[in-house]
Amino acid sequence: MPASDKTPPARSTPVRKTGSARGPQVRPATEGWTQQKDAEGRPLLQFASPKRGKPPVHLADLTPAERVEKVKELGLPGFRAKQLSTHYFTHYTSDPAHMTDLPAAQRDELVAGMMPPLMTEVKRLETDKGDTIKFLWRLHDGALVESVLMRYPGRITLCVSSQAGCGMNCPFCATGQAGLTRNMSTAEIIEQIVRANRAIADGELGGKKANDHSMERVSNIVFMGMGEPLANYKRVMDAVRIMVAPQPDGLGMSARGITVSTVGLVPAIRKLADEDIPVTFALSLHAPDDELRDELIPVNSRWKVGEALDAAREYFDKTGRRVSIEYALIKDMNDHPWRADLLASKLNSRGRGWVHVNPIPLNPTPGSIWTASEVHVQNEFVRRLNDAGIPTTLRDTRGKEIDGACGQLVATSEDEAEAAALV
Repeated sequence: MPASDKTPPARSTPVRKTGSARGPQVRPATEGWTQQKDAEGRPLLQFASPKRGKPPVHLADLTPAERVEKVKELGLPGFRAKQLSTHYFTHYTSDPAHMTDLPAAQRDELVAGMMPPLMTEVKRLETDKGDTIKFLWRLHDGALVESVLMRYPGRITLCVSSQAGCGMNCPFCATGQAGLTRNMSTAEIIEQIVRANRAIADGELGGKKANDHSMERVSNIVFMGMGEPLANYKRVMDAVRIMVAPQPDGLGMSARGITVSTVGLVPAIRKLADEDIPVTFALSLHAPDDELRDELIPVNSRWKVGEALDAAREYFDKTGRRVSIEYALIKDMNDHPWRADLLASKLNSRGRGWVHVNPIPLNPTPGSIWTASEVHVQNEFVRRLNDAGIPTTLRDTRGKEIDGACGQLVATSEDEAEAAALV
């Protein structure tokens, strides 16, 4: 690690403003909620999923060979597994009424055994003239998760959740306020995509004028919904393998259209680089200096900025895939020109052409005093990075009107009441 990356630990003062030449400095602090702490007073990090009842085993949890064996256990010939996979991964349905190629007498039992219900839609909210839909899902045990479907010119993106809640405890992110409920299963991750594809096929996503939506489907996946994807590593990677597997064994998606993000779990980043699946890797950095990032991203107490950037560079070296750096621009906290310069310096010290920076104006969460950087500050931050030779693009803040943008996904008490009413 470069010596310049080692900075002293953050001070414990929760809020501090200074008027130095570097500009006002606001320190991270929670507003409207209390950050969970461990026995030593540090922000609590939850890497292990709490013990809860496991969701039922679903077709999407199994390999093609395991699906054949499961169908045989249910008393039917193995080739029925391929038919079920075709319905689920190609026609995006779990409704036995649509599976007329299956024997009528055994159809309901077969579908119930292979495709048990995984999630119930509680509600959906729309914005951007119907081009953005946020879904609230109730899982089998009552846990609530959200996913966001977005139409852009030339692509349809789904932001998926990988955990119910999150254990990374970042004070500016709504999802982490309640901590980690549990990991999601592989099939629960995949089900979000299948349900989104069904909504698209039914013409429920705005933007396309033609009546026939049957050829449209989700083209891009971003693991930027609820949860830290690399803390649920095995199930996330099993889901990715199903996403890229050819239809009907999987969803037939391009790995290059799948983005896996992390706040900086360094060992898991290195493991991801060895998977030989060319997904896009995104590091949610949000601060280039350890003093601020220790407070803004609590996992930085485990793996510092330099270690995370070294692992990101190794990902590029092994895969040839350019890394994305995600950076939420927060007014007077991390948007200073000198921080743009420091970020550029640290990225360039690891070479050229390996990284792209995506600053995004902070999406406010209920009760928070934090807000997005002013437009001229955003533009200056981007300009400095671009002038330093770092490709930088200010990201679209799609979905913030319905609390569907990055950092806003959270199950509220109202959501919980609506979900309970469905039981």
